[in-house]
Amino acid sequence: MMKKVASPFDIADLTEPKYASLEELLDEMKHMRDDPLANAGTNVVISRGNPQARLLIIGEAPGSEENIKGKPFVGSAGKLLDKILQSAGFDPEADVFITNSVFRMPPGEAGKAFRKPTTAEIEYYRPYVFAIIRLIDPLIILLTGNVACQSVLGKTGITTLRGKWTHLQDYWIMPIFHPSYLLRNPSRGPGSPKAQMQDDIRKVRKKYAELIGK
Repeated sequence: MMKKVASPFDIADLTEPKYASLEELLDEMKHMRDDPLANAGTNVVISRGNPQARLLIIGEAPGSEENIKGKPFVGSAGKLLDKILQSAGFDPEADVFITNSVFRMPPGEAGKAFRKPTTAEIEYYRPYVFAIIRLIDPLIILLTGNVACQSVLGKTGITTLRGKWTHLQDYWIMPIFHPSYLLRNPSRGPGSPKAQMQDDIRKVRKKYAELIGK
């Protein structure tokens, strides 16, 4: 079921730049000291890939491996994401820029290494997400999972939202399953999450070709 969540931001706010360059933005983010996870003892994890890419992928929050290596999607879910991109003819380093919705790993509870970000955390980091979108200026944005959907679209309900295009301010936006969900659901049968992901990435490849002319 799709659920709308409160969102004080609109993607149209991207028309009012605060940062002159991506480098300026990243430098400020790397030195954040008053964000809600600043005292969690975890590292700031922002991005990997090509800043000139026309395809932007927005994830959720860093996990343990990402916290150690300082880049998003470098664990098992990231390796699967790379394979999915490659299956559609995308080079994960040259054709894609990858970032997060929340830029520190939320500390775990009840013996878990990390937890899902809270709404307050998502809302705090949202202006940084929007600034990244404006500065990268992609043609296509993929939102992996509910946290990314909540951050950018103000909606959750990934099973309903996935595979559907939203066209906002010249950006083509599609929610997709988070790769970690696919790891938990390994079936490849018809209608399975992995089969749906393959359908979605083919749609992305088709739209990408339409937009860039190849």
